[in-house]
Amino acid sequence: MGLAAVVAVVFAVYISILASDLNRQAATFDLGKLEQMESASVILDRNDKIFGQIYVENRETVPYDQLPRDLVNAAVAVEDAKFYQHGGYDFFGIIRAALKNLIAGHVRQGGSTITQQLARNSFALTQKTFRRKLLEIFLARRIEENFGKQKIMELYLNRIYFGGGLYGAEAAARGYFGKSAREMSLAECATLAGLIKSPNRLSPWTDRAASRDTRNYALDRMRELDFISRERCASAQAEEIVTGSRQNAQGQTYAVDYIRQQVIAAVGWDRAMNEGFRIHTTIDVDLQTVAEDSLGSNLERVEQHPDYKHQTYAEYAANFRKAKANGTMSDQPTPEYLQGAVIGLDNETGDILVLVGGRDFEHNQYDRALQAKRPAGTAMLPFVYATAFEKGTFPGSLVEDSPLDNRAVMIGGTTGILGEWGPESAENRYEGAMTARQAFAKSKNGATVRIGMNAGVDSVLQLCSAAGIRSSLRPYPATFLGSSEITLAELALAYTIFPNGGWRPNTAHILERIEEKDGTVVWDAKPTRTRQTVIKSETAYEVHSCLVDALESGTGKAARTQFGLKKLPAAGKTGTAYDFTDALFAGYDSNFTCAVWMGFDKPQKIYRGAFGGELALPVWVDIMNTASEHYPPREITRPANLKEVEICSRSGLLATDKCYDAVATASGNAVQRRTTYMEITTPTQMPTEPCNVHGEPRTRLVRDLPSGDLPRAELAVDLSEVTPVIVKSPTLLADKDPYNSLKPTLKPEPEPEAKKEVAENAKLDNSASESRVTSTKPEKVSGPASESINQAPDSAAPIRKAIPVEPQEKKPVEIRRAISVKPLDQVNEEELLKSATPPPTDLGE
Repeated sequence: MGLAAVVAVVFAVYISILASDLNRQAATFDLGKLEQMESASVILDRNDKIFGQIYVENRETVPYDQLPRDLVNAAVAVEDAKFYQHGGYDFFGIIRAALKNLIAGHVRQGGSTITQQLARNSFALTQKTFRRKLLEIFLARRIEENFGKQKIMELYLNRIYFGGGLYGAEAAARGYFGKSAREMSLAECATLAGLIKSPNRLSPWTDRAASRDTRNYALDRMRELDFISRERCASAQAEEIVTGSRQNAQGQTYAVDYIRQQVIAAVGWDRAMNEGFRIHTTIDVDLQTVAEDSLGSNLERVEQHPDYKHQTYAEYAANFRKAKANGTMSDQPTPEYLQGAVIGLDNETGDILVLVGGRDFEHNQYDRALQAKRPAGTAMLPFVYATAFEKGTFPGSLVEDSPLDNRAVMIGGTTGILGEWGPESAENRYEGAMTARQAFAKSKNGATVRIGMNAGVDSVLQLCSAAGIRSSLRPYPATFLGSSEITLAELALAYTIFPNGGWRPNTAHILERIEEKDGTVVWDAKPTRTRQTVIKSETAYEVHSCLVDALESGTGKAARTQFGLKKLPAAGKTGTAYDFTDALFAGYDSNFTCAVWMGFDKPQKIYRGAFGGELALPVWVDIMNTASEHYPPREITRPANLKEVEICSRSGLLATDKCYDAVATASGNAVQRRTTYMEITTPTQMPTEPCNVHGEPRTRLVRDLPSGDLPRAELAVDLSEVTPVIVKSPTLLADKDPYNSLKPTLKPEPEPEAKKEVAENAKLDNSASESRVTSTKPEKVSGPASESINQAPDSAAPIRKAIPVEPQEKKPVEIRRAISVKPLDQVNEEELLKSATPPPTDLGE
């Protein structure tokens, strides 16, 4: 009896000392840390729609009045039925848990109240020992003494983990159900409350059946405690659990990642991750969604092409999921499937409205819109033509579309003819002389190189740099055709000079401002905005008009005829790199510029005939159609200094009333067709001479004189002492003669009979003056020699025309190879009936 009393006294003293020690230790904790939670910074689009977060812990704290009553009651029913009665701990609950743990021989069940859980989660009391449990009780009691029940519940529901990387009720509601916590239904509140005991195992993303069972248990407990009626309970239990995408909930996209980098650069890593900023951005969520969906679906369409022989997204995604499930992600190779990227800018401000850096951020985080440098291909043509127009060329100027020695350009090597890698069409052929506008719209490579060489390589490079292309461009003619690598963002920014009338925003940006939760502005982008003038407004409009033609009737015409571009004022240019490694489309309306790219991370041919107008254009159309609904475009105003003038397309000079070509119809009859059109030009660019192809011959200002009356320079060599080399056999050539070594490309046209009569009449009218001037024309000499001379033109080979390369049996049609056509076929490949120019006459004495 005395021993028992001694033991009791000793135990009481020990408990007293222990309680005093625990009470003293509990007093050392700073209760202010209960409210210091790492809070996610919320990313808002330009219309204040939430589309992402940046965080260490994905949490967004909300006050008690924004927490639904059903969620509070569900948490009480599941975790702490006596929450409103106890002072921080439930003595009988602890005894019950202790007995079960004693029987099990280890800590198996906790009897923690909501206040104890708050203490444990706030101060990292994670050891499973009895002393830790006792300390938790003393700390919970202290919390109850300093905070009311509502504040404790607010702190609890904002701090606890709900699985799937989601901390707090607000982040969990947005992650699982795509809505704020206050908008959750009874069934959704019960679902979250059911996750608290084992968030990862019971998550609806992990086990939908287990999540449904715990939800129904929470609803039954709420009914037992009279928090809800029997009818509401039955109705909620009958609902299906509907959750959103886990990847979307985690906010893992290229746009969110770029915004995170920019916020960290603006305010620092710690503040960006922990202070719960509201980040206002320039992104338009609706456009962003359309861009992501359209890019994904069109890339899948390309992968279904019969000539596509590469890895597909579906194949890699299947292997990726297996590796993730098996824990072998370290052995997973980088993806090699077809990639794509999109960027869209506000023309005036440079705001990034759309940013898609790749196909799947989880597979690969490399941003192809901002970081990847790839050949822009023929999407670079507008800058070449803009340079030429700045130097006096105008859209009606003639340029030659004919074979070009590739040693002058070096696209894909140093041999062959440039035109063998032809314009962006399977129907590839040379068309001879044409206007710069036609060459631009049809994306004629040979003509573009000639225009660029005339303008100067350095001048083109300087304009590109001023337009915002910071990447180094190689100072060679190949750059005219987009062989140098640039980023998609640089291309889009440079294109804004055309709708803007020659100027561009200084830079593209994605951050608008950063605010604290109370609205205090931490960082603002507006003071840094400037604009830069690149070209004259007249030049910008001339190029714009050519881009309109390229979209309406040139290489981009499928936008309206095939892909459904709405009736809106837009312009754009396809881009195809050498050997079909990259496909692009860049275009704009008055408000919005968008560029789309498709290709591989390791450059290789997509497939033969993978033109930008077939791959990238459909994505651009989808985005522009949506943009036109949000930001209605207007017609771009023509500068007052640009005038319309009638030009002959055959000469590039001022039209006359005789600018007609005789064209043979299918029936064989000759009809006259007008060769003129209205072109825009500045006064300094405007030609001053009339058409020299049609109409009356121009009077000669120099009199014809006999050869003997003209002074001649002495030859450096006495020809009488030089033995001529006699040709013994025909010239030896290969099967093909691409450089026309044997005979000229152009055969002189026979003079029509009608024109001969006109010439005879002209001779009669000028007979008086001709009688006073000795004719320089030799008389016809009879004999074999003269016959040979006179018959030489008739014996020339016929004019060669473009013919398609015949496809092999059971193979798709090949892209046609360019073959020189001189003169140009006009109608149904019938030759034109053209009038020859009459012989010149002099002024007389």
